[in-house]
Amino acid sequence: MKAVLALDQGTTSSRAIVFGHDAHVIGSAQQEFRQIYPRPGWVEHDPEEIWRTQRDVALRALEASKTAVSELAAIGITNQRETTIVWERDTGRAIAPAIVWQDRRTAARCDALRQAGHAALFARRTGLVLDAYFSGTKLEWILDNVAGARGRAERGELAFGTVDSWLVWKLGGEHVTDFTNASRTLLFDIHEQRWDDELLEILRIPKAVLPRVVDSSGVAARTVGGEFPAGIPIAGIAGDQQAALFGQACHRPGMAKNTYGTGCFLLMNTGDQAAVSRHRLVSTIAWRRGGSTTYALEGSVFVAGAAIQWLRDGLGIIASAAEVNPAAASVADSGGVFFVPALSGLGAPYWDPHARGTIVGLTRGSTRGHLARAALESIAFQSAELIEAMTADCGIAVNELRVDGGATASDLLMQIQADLLGVPVVRPRITETTALGAAYLAGLATGFWRDEAQIAALWARERVFEPAMGRDEAQSRLAQWKRAVERSRDWAVDS
Repeated sequence: MKAVLALDQGTTSSRAIVFGHDAHVIGSAQQEFRQIYPRPGWVEHDPEEIWRTQRDVALRALEASKTAVSELAAIGITNQRETTIVWERDTGRAIAPAIVWQDRRTAARCDALRQAGHAALFARRTGLVLDAYFSGTKLEWILDNVAGARGRAERGELAFGTVDSWLVWKLGGEHVTDFTNASRTLLFDIHEQRWDDELLEILRIPKAVLPRVVDSSGVAARTVGGEFPAGIPIAGIAGDQQAALFGQACHRPGMAKNTYGTGCFLLMNTGDQAAVSRHRLVSTIAWRRGGSTTYALEGSVFVAGAAIQWLRDGLGIIASAAEVNPAAASVADSGGVFFVPALSGLGAPYWDPHARGTIVGLTRGSTRGHLARAALESIAFQSAELIEAMTADCGIAVNELRVDGGATASDLLMQIQADLLGVPVVRPRITETTALGAAYLAGLATGFWRDEAQIAALWARERVFEPAMGRDEAQSRLAQWKRAVERSRDWAVDS
């Protein structure tokens, strides 16, 4: 076999990448799709558009790679996590728009669950905090708000899934999810590694709607025909951030990576034990292979690259995302301007769905360049807070941070990040680590790659950004950032 096809279904675009034995990209394609904002705080996708764009880019990537479908060893899938889809089993049609992970419509429901005293139970079983970010309350909302949905779900007529489940259903006709995606639902006990009956009862979720949970690396289904010939193994499934951790070869406890995309997601491998966070991070399943489970500690930033998109689409002060770098580099610093991009609330370590975007420190001398630099710095500040919390939780100092995602192309951002952290920031030679992780999981299950040691040997550094800022200055800047964050907190009290 010549290659592995990775489907990388993200928040703003669908991508497909074909990888060879050396883990190099031999073909790729990408297509953006619509972001739907029906009300403030609501974010939706069209499930059929997700499928169409993902199918189309897969076929285009294969064509670009000059790889015949018969030469594929396997298909791996990685996906935007927590985004919730419900569809009819008999027709395969979604009964409602997909509710995206950024969506805040169930924030009040999460507040009510906390007030009812359920937060500790959910944290103990799932490793998560009660927040609208996760899938459980989104699924409950669909069952409560789409006519007849709850009764149909109880009768077994409907299927729930995150985006991985939706794609496997479309490709292979199986209703499955993997352990990483199941661990993001608020419905899955990550210690017992099963759907939790007590949590399902609290959220009134019928068990009949849930997918079967399978290993992240293993043949979960085979293509059933159509655009792809029947029989190709779908052999790797992982949520995007866990896939990136695997693709970065962070296979040992204490190794950490940060992905800079629409949001920022920092994960540390904690081995075969689920860490208990005292600083409002979450414990999650990193992957499951051969019946063995690896866990991770995670901090999630809701708005990172999305802040740059807002400068482009909302304010119109840049014409393209790439323009943010020269604009930010046109000034020596942010001129005292701090931008807290709480456009979808704040994630870890605050978990404040009522926070809203805030710009402080503006003067008559503030310019487009200062705001652009403050936007870049906001990404690095948020990530620095996650490292701070992670180190306090684990007692393990992060010696280097491996980075990936589109924003890592910004040398300025990477240098700012190294300066704030005080540790080297390492950009790998292959930055498509999310798709690569899905490919690795699929390839290991089918013998395309031998073992994790072979994968680790394929990882290589492209550039290391060494810190150049004194620790006192870095701590002072972080303290100023936290002052700005406090001004964004608990703003939209009625959302």
